[in-house]
Amino acid sequence: MLSIQDVIDYCDLDSCGIEAIAEHEHVPLTVAAEMSESLVRTPEGVCRLHVMFLENIQHSFDCGRIAHAQELAEAYRSLQRTYPLPTH
Repeated sequence: MLSIQDVIDYCDLDSCGIEAIAEHEHVPLTVAAEMSESLVRTPEGVCRLHVMFLENIQHSFDCGRIAHAQELAEAYRSLQRTYPLPTH
């Protein structure tokens, strides 16, 4: 049986990215991990990831969860380095 850490280790996104997907889509980490693998494969999916992160950050600010918004912003910077927005 695979543990959640085994699943996350298999993914191209780090655990913060997978957690951001889970938070945005209101799904378990295992489902978010599976989603991450398909999202990073296409330019449209990468754009969707960026939108998810930005919406999570905005929602956290709106709810007064500033520390969480800062954590998400740090994870977003990592996403930007690894999967920059497509230029075409």
